[in-house]
Amino acid sequence: MKGFRFYSLMALLALCPIGLMSQNHENYRLRAAKVVKQMTLDEKISQMHGTSNKQQFRIVLGVERLHIPDLPLCNGPAGLGPAGKGHEGRATALPAPISLAATWDRSAAFLYGQIAGGESADYGNVLLEAPDVNIARTPHNGRTFEGFGEDPFLSGVLSVANIKGIQKEGVMANVKHYAANNQERDRFEVDETIDERTLREIYLPAFEMSVKEGKVASVMAAYNKLNGQHCTENHFLLTDVLKNEWHFDGFITSDFGAVHSTVPCIKAGLDLELPDDKYFGPALRKAIDNGEVAESELDGKLIRRFSTMMKFGVWDKMPERKAIPAENADYAKKLSEDGMVLLKNEKDLLPLSKGQIHSIALIGPYSAKASTGGGGSSRVDPIIRISPEEGMQQFLGSGIKVYRYSGLDADSALTVAKKADAVVLELGDSQSEGSDHSISLGDAQNNLASAVLQAIPQTVVVLKTGGPILMPWIKQCSTLLQAWYPGEEDGLAVAEVLFGKAYPGGKLPITFPVSDKQTPMQSAEQYPGINKEVKYTEGLFVGYRWYDQNKVEPLFPFGYGLSYTNFKLSGMKLTKKGKTANVVVKVENTGKREGSEVVQVYVGLPAEVKDAPEQLKGFSKVKLQPGESKVVSIPLNERAFSYWESSIHGWKVPADRIKVSVGTSSRNLVWSQYVSL
Repeated sequence: MKGFRFYSLMALLALCPIGLMSQNHENYRLRAAKVVKQMTLDEKISQMHGTSNKQQFRIVLGVERLHIPDLPLCNGPAGLGPAGKGHEGRATALPAPISLAATWDRSAAFLYGQIAGGESADYGNVLLEAPDVNIARTPHNGRTFEGFGEDPFLSGVLSVANIKGIQKEGVMANVKHYAANNQERDRFEVDETIDERTLREIYLPAFEMSVKEGKVASVMAAYNKLNGQHCTENHFLLTDVLKNEWHFDGFITSDFGAVHSTVPCIKAGLDLELPDDKYFGPALRKAIDNGEVAESELDGKLIRRFSTMMKFGVWDKMPERKAIPAENADYAKKLSEDGMVLLKNEKDLLPLSKGQIHSIALIGPYSAKASTGGGGSSRVDPIIRISPEEGMQQFLGSGIKVYRYSGLDADSALTVAKKADAVVLELGDSQSEGSDHSISLGDAQNNLASAVLQAIPQTVVVLKTGGPILMPWIKQCSTLLQAWYPGEEDGLAVAEVLFGKAYPGGKLPITFPVSDKQTPMQSAEQYPGINKEVKYTEGLFVGYRWYDQNKVEPLFPFGYGLSYTNFKLSGMKLTKKGKTANVVVKVENTGKREGSEVVQVYVGLPAEVKDAPEQLKGFSKVKLQPGESKVVSIPLNERAFSYWESSIHGWKVPADRIKVSVGTSSRNLVWSQYVSL
């Protein structure tokens, strides 16, 4: 991947994975079947699992006799993560996926996928465990940073573009964690009890879009149980829905260590055990010898995987190891800037003026080093790490003094802050896979913020968090920038946004609550569960849907984000055709700076459907120069107007009038019209 080609939005979303245009899927299945027919039973079993050998970890070893290639795989929701020996290395640490979600930008998601997929191939990997599309049911989830937020439509749209970017580079994407892997606490055993409609409308759509529109190569079955069955043993999820209903023709892997049985997993539809052979090795051979599993069942699973590898061109030619392109760092910086969300700018302090500042103070614990990403299996070993101080000095030049204090002592912080013309307070958290977390920054950071803001009201607060956090000091704060985990270019990306070389292009993909109790999870039964069972009694009312339904005012609503300029929406029109519609909106930049706006379309179904007041069903990001305007067209398909009717186990469009609204956040809807379909 030496430099990216840039495509129009429609062109890039239409791009197909490598090899799809040359032969249809049936040709690959026939070819794969010929290979499988020549395999011995032991060879077949060897292809059903990874290996626990540390020298060959994260690799499904091939069969040299039949020219079956290895399957090297790596983690990667945030770039090339952990990989097998000889396939790992330093890579571009992209901004956290939650930051990508905040871009609300399909082309950004495609580029993000290209970088992650391309660098995976550069290290010789053929499968990338990404993207993570689990819904942020609670902000306390330890992997909030790793997903695309709280809305299934936004998550699904960005997942499709991300998958297309990954697979454009000849690497198979592996969408995860299927399904409802929405908390880290007790994740190996917790039973998520979810009603049929909620499952279909909230927790499955992003996976469905990934399969049907993204044409994802593989799906990862999750650790948790869903309605009493482990996901790896869940016939309803793996076979009834994924393979039969959605017509998924790729293969299903397990999460690492998520397999709990041999026969039930085989029968349910699982195709590959990772990372080792605990259940699909000798235990599988025994099950076949005992007549519990038919050899033909293995044949079907292997044909699925082999034909998919053939389709992607990684059967006949493995990717060759190459150097990581240097320009990827610049792309990562731009992606980070596009995901930053300006939450407050009451005194118009931002952007700061380079000509009026002779010194700047960087204080707070997250001013010390680059926040390159969250912890766990998504962790990237960055090629570079630009700290806040390094980035600021690099941007400002040697003529401007940068002071820094990364401690939590308020007196010391103020001593440093008072030396400077401008003060930037950097606060944050460190989310990680494996455990959930408090959404409080803790007394030490909160006390520091209160003291600094009281003494220096013009302080600019920069948040480096993996999701929503509580802000007991918010009324003292006039200027607030959400930077998420900015990735390897942290310091430079933040500096460019603060001084206006770049603009904050993000909108929130997740609601920020006022208090720890002000979330949809109102009982221990809902979260973290009782006796390792979690009941989704909130039903459809997750994220902004709950706030809207219960008329609760959040700290910052879903879809919210300010700009360095001003925008005007006008000329809204809705036209319908059959059970679809189209919304047209004119967007004008009425301010004095370049910027971007996200036009958001929400649909409200009739009251008798008992749904959320408004649901995101369309959006378009528009980048405009001062005085420039564009007309955007946002299509709404039949699904946008549908709800899951459990009595018929299918989607249904209500007969009564449906409300379509347009605005710039879930709480700023400036135009509405009713339509009957």
